[in-house]
Amino acid sequence: MLSEQSAITVRATLPVVGAAIGEITERFYAGLFTAHPELLRNLFNRGNQAAGTQRQALAGSIAAFATHLVEHPDERPDAMLSRIAHKHASLGVAPEQYKVVHEHLFAAIVEVLGDAVTAEVAAAWDEVYWLMANALVAIERRLYDENADDGTPRPWVVTERVEETADVATFRIRPADGAALPDFRAGQYVSVGVELPDGARQIRQYSLSGAPGSPVRRISVKRVRADENGAPSPEGEVSGHLHAQVRVGSVLQVSAPYGDLVLDDTDAPLLLASAGIGVTPMIAMLEQLAISGHKAPVTVVHADRSPAEHALRADHEAFAGKLADAETHFWYERPEPGHPAERTGLVDLSGVTVRPGTHAYLCGPLPFMRAVRTQLLGKGVPASDIHYEVFGPDLWLARG
Repeated sequence: MLSEQSAITVRATLPVVGAAIGEITERFYAGLFTAHPELLRNLFNRGNQAAGTQRQALAGSIAAFATHLVEHPDERPDAMLSRIAHKHASLGVAPEQYKVVHEHLFAAIVEVLGDAVTAEVAAAWDEVYWLMANALVAIERRLYDENADDGTPRPWVVTERVEETADVATFRIRPADGAALPDFRAGQYVSVGVELPDGARQIRQYSLSGAPGSPVRRISVKRVRADENGAPSPEGEVSGHLHAQVRVGSVLQVSAPYGDLVLDDTDAPLLLASAGIGVTPMIAMLEQLAISGHKAPVTVVHADRSPAEHALRADHEAFAGKLADAETHFWYERPEPGHPAERTGLVDLSGVTVRPGTHAYLCGPLPFMRAVRTQLLGKGVPASDIHYEVFGPDLWLARG
């Protein structure tokens, strides 16, 4: 891990670097995209760049990794590294790209911190960077090998399109070449690439919303609207394109499946909590549990704006209904008349039984997951048994 001398230097300079990391990452991306505009067009999410969330995630991840190195010198933050590596592998990130990132990141550090970056400081933070980068390269190589994947997406054909709600559509897809479907685990996602009207090739990740074993794969895509959460945000380029342009017969570029939010092979009680389009990996998990004949208790929790906006609700109820011991709890901001079982407002687990030994899986907006996680901790669920998936830059993990 980090050498003793570098650990001393990093510990001493971490407050300064941490205070400037936001500006550093902003300068980094500006320099990177000036030198390599193709990366912004064809790899990085332009929406996240416009909103600044990718900069926040990168800044937080670097600071979190460095902090972990100096506080726990004999440990590696594998949870953070695994989550990042899965995302990188789904995008086809290659080892040589880390050298490009290093060049522009350290140029930004020198530009922002100036004379404070002595040779000793530069060497210490260089060690931090390559510890993180080389760990990611190793994990990504293993993931590629496990999937027999060279990082190149394959063409898949849309075989069916279903309008789930006004803003969610399900696309069933199969390989265009008729080759065997790659294996995956319930809860994983694929990267989907499309060519936009300006010629850019943009990529987004979508959870597979069906269980393994089907002759086709299924993704359910929510159209991202500008300012939909009351805060400035760009319109979803790829989700908008998929909704407006993609029909049966359309061809999409799809990666191998990745993602570390997968069901443990356990007979423990489970709690699957989702909000909004975060329901998609939970549907795959529920279907898998129904297929495997899971006998332990399963508690299903979901929050949405209204029943009409609850995508895949019929599947949610049907798969839960096939389990030996399952209960569902749905909360809606605007419940419909005539549905007394529905709950109004935000998720409140105070009246929900959470059994000892429960393993919890969360997916949805960060405020929702933070609230549910806090409630689960209060009910005695260990932090190690609470797993989550974030759609987009992982600001939660980056903040520790």
